[in-house]
Amino acid sequence: MPSLPQTRNAVAASFALAGFTFATLVSRLPDVRGGLDLDNAALGLLLFAIALGSIVAMPSAGWAIDRTSAAAVVRLGACLVAGGLVVAMLGAASGTVAVTAVGFLSHGAGTGLWDVAMNVEGAEVERRLGRTIMPRFHAAWSAGSIAGAALGIPMAALHVPLLLHVGPAVAAALLLAWRGAGSFLPTERLVGDAAEASTGPAGRSAWLEPRTLAIGAMVLSFALVEGTANDWLSLALIDGYDVRHWVGVAGFSLFVCAMTTGRLVGPVLLDRFGRAAVLWGCAAATTVGVLLVVLGGAVAPETPVAPVAAVAVGIVVWGLGASLGFPVGMSAAADDPARAARRVSVVSTIGYGAFLAGPPALGLLADHVGTLRALLVLAALMLPASLTVLAARPARDREGAAPAAV
Repeated sequence: MPSLPQTRNAVAASFALAGFTFATLVSRLPDVRGGLDLDNAALGLLLFAIALGSIVAMPSAGWAIDRTSAAAVVRLGACLVAGGLVVAMLGAASGTVAVTAVGFLSHGAGTGLWDVAMNVEGAEVERRLGRTIMPRFHAAWSAGSIAGAALGIPMAALHVPLLLHVGPAVAAALLLAWRGAGSFLPTERLVGDAAEASTGPAGRSAWLEPRTLAIGAMVLSFALVEGTANDWLSLALIDGYDVRHWVGVAGFSLFVCAMTTGRLVGPVLLDRFGRAAVLWGCAAATTVGVLLVVLGGAVAPETPVAPVAAVAVGIVVWGLGASLGFPVGMSAAADDPARAARRVSVVSTIGYGAFLAGPPALGLLADHVGTLRALLVLAALMLPASLTVLAARPARDREGAAPAAV
């Protein structure tokens, strides 16, 4: 039987490997586009297969975890991710869009299953440890994505064939994820403790629970803020401030570093001040950060340094603010161990819906008001996030604690 520290490390590794496989694909998307001779619009439509696969698979992830185990679902997800990427690269190498689409669909479905299962396992580890750790698991995902990009950049620069890069990379990730899942908590132990701790109605659909949907709404807002930065921040800086391409990329890198830092230090704040207070602070920081990014260059003093400094500070504050909404939402959804799998499945599906719908919607808005000013809508999204924060409180705080202690 694995020890709790072993399980904690295995979950962190699972997050890191999921980030690694994601970045491995992203680092070679230009080559996929070239191999299939697609324009940007067609590539965007093809990438929709990944999001579609995730959205279709996620609602069934909770059911699968309840009937097997989080470890089994992680292994299934990792197989679908690895197999899907190999098929997609075969399609790109042969110039066959349909084959690539099938591979992307498999990759998306595997990502959805893997994501829900590792979040459920991470929440159970967090519960047993008795302290907040979920944001650090999500920081491990960021670290894994950095590692995947660090490998992918030279591979792309050296024009290494897609299969020679992606094949061995995802095969190694699959083997490590499969082995690491062996250190997850034993199924019978998880179910036994969960049955003891459960307070929820066993037969009720998680899609009908007001608290679960409120957490989903909060996660939706924070996911839109995070996902928009991933897709549009670099372009917004380039278009809005007429800076060079590398400056836009540097701005996005600064955002990722700030968000990773927030996830590393966030558990200390969450344990000290509670979920609600920290999430309200995150919403406020996100609002201020977005406003500084969009307006800082215009309102800062007219010196060579001040506008750049204002925007840079805005990016950092935005990244810190966006860092905790998604992982804390996963923890909150999993507060009741007996219902964790299904609730995390619901919240994940809602959150990933933001990643699916957000970028295209912002793109349409950007066509009318400009890429930079379109980001202002993100500040408005922090209002519904703030209104649903109280749903994320643990049961003991919702039922018996005074508001000052929340």
